Amino acid sequence: MAREYIEQREGSYYVAGTRISLDSIVHAFHRGESPETICQNFELLRLEEVYGAIAYYLANQAEIDAYLIHQDEKWAEGRREAAPLPADLRDKLIRARDALLASRPS
Repeated sequence: MAREYIEQREGSYYVAGTRISLDSIVHAFHRGESPETICQNFELLRLEEVYGAIAYYLANQAEIDAYLIHQDEKWAEGRREAAPLPADLRDKLIRARDALLASRPS
């Protein structure tokens, strides 16, 4: 019996039984990450589920690519409409990021 690896909820695609979006898997796949690396980065997933998600994407590539373009447009619209951060909070976040980057080994 065939197993369903992807489910659609509220207009979005997810790895079945998880909160991990198909978007995340596909973006990692497009970056050239191997299924094993994707599995390591999403510790809740089994390798079988990662392969299942990639197979689903490849079998429905035109539909999923159109969906991903639509999702990117929604994110861009949200960024455009979002209120800017208060200057003091923005400065605090920049300092925190710089401190974190400075503390990492080269």
